[in-house]
Parts: sequence; structure tokens; C-alpha cells
Amino acid sequence: MRIATWNVNSIRSRIDRVVGVLERHDLDVLLVQETKCRDDQLPTQPLADAGYDIAHYGLNQWNGVAIVSRVGIDDVERGFAGMPDWGDPAAAEARAIGATCGGVRVWSLYVPNGRELDHPHYAYKLDWLTHLRDTAAGWLADDPQAQIVLAGDWNIAPLDEDVWSVAYFADKTHTSEPERAAFRAVVDAGFADLTRAHTPGPGVYTYWDYTQLSFQKRRGMRIDFALGSPALAARVTGAQIDREERKGKGASDHAPVLVELADAAG
Repeated sequence: MRIATWNVNSIRSRIDRVVGVLERHDLDVLLVQETKCRDDQLPTQPLADAGYDIAHYGLNQWNGVAIVSRVGIDDVERGFAGMPDWGDPAAAEARAIGATCGGVRVWSLYVPNGRELDHPHYAYKLDWLTHLRDTAAGWLADDPQAQIVLAGDWNIAPLDEDVWSVAYFADKTHTSEPERAAFRAVVDAGFADLTRAHTPGPGVYTYWDYTQLSFQKRRGMRIDFALGSPALAARVTGAQIDREERKGKGASDHAPVLVELADAAG
């Protein structure tokens, strides 16, 4: 089974690239972030023509998450239990969608950015991650053998090697200790990083800003991850980052991250 996660930065602008990634990597499931559209604006026909169904959670031109699958999409959840709201007045954001695909419970996650260290959005980000950790830990407590993937754009670089310059990010979000601690808390709850062992750094990134020739200068960040429950992690046979997809006209500023799973036992 092949599962990938990708922040596409507008699915309407990049639907041809999405179909291309699905076909080139022979994906069973693609977890998408930043679709940037409402459910009624989703370009479903090209996906259907390629043999894929889609479950989407989009409220407006911001955020938006989706699950694209050719192995079924069952028991769809839009948002996880306790997921914090944002704004004034506070309201839900389209940042998490879960479904069961091919026997695996997959979650496409778009973690809040945080913006600045003293910004209310930073506190919202940490609160969001705390609730995700608590809810996900509960899933494992209920079923230690559950097959779960938590994947997406985490907007956190967990290690110093995950950014092109530690000094540059010293006073910025994504690398602060509270954010890294929040990421570690999800790992400590039982969800292993499925990709790093197969794509070791330093200098291995999943995101490059559009400005100042960041991609060409290799000034990137590693902020897109797939985390898996113990039973799921035991099935991982390989992983890769499709850096080539960041190239060319009309590319997203993120690269797809892929995980290969052996068949489930039994």
C-alpha cells in the first residue's frame, strides 16, 4: 500500500499535478492540505477519471484538507474531537479530515502556522497540537493494534537539521522549543515518524519558499511528516520525498512525502 501526503497550495490550480503524482507513484491514498476551496468548488472529475474518490473538508479560500483514495473512503470525520476553533467570533477551521481507507485510519492534517512567537495564532497552534495529541492517544488506548496515520503539513521543523539555517529561524516560529515539544508529544504518545529513517538529513527538506530562489539555493524546511501507530509503523518498508515535484512552472511550495507499507498481517 502506498500512502502520500502533500500540501498542494490550491488543488484547483494544481489538479493536473495532483493526478500526475497519483499516477506516477501508483498511490493508493493521497492526503492533501491547503486545498483552498469549498467542497462545491472541488475539481472531482479528473480524480474520478483516474479511478480515485475524494473526501474533502473546505470552508472557504483558506486551509482545506482532503483524502484521495482508490481503496475506499469510509467513516469520514471532519475535524477531530476537541479540535480548537479560531477567530472572532471563534469558528472551526478546515484543518483535519479522517477516513478509513484500505483498512488504515488516515488523517490529513494542516497544523496552524503560528505566524509569530507572540501572536495569538501561536497559542492557538500549541493548543491545537495538544488536543490532537490527547485525542490520538485516546485512539491508541482504545485499540493498541489500530492502524493509524497522522500525516500532513505540521508547520514544525522538529530538529535543527530540518532547516537550512538555525540562526535564521532562532526568533521565528516552526523551530521554537514549545512547538518541537508539541511534536514530540505526539511521537511519545505512540506515533512514530515513518519517513526520517528512509530519508535521512541534514539538508533534506519538504518545503521551500517561493521567494529569493529558495529552492535553487536549497534553503528549505522539513515540515511535512507522516506519523504512524505502532501496528502501522511495523508495516513500513520505505519512504521518499518527491523533490522533483517542486520543480517547474506552477509547482507547489511543498513536495509530496510518500510511505510504502507491506500488506497487513492476516
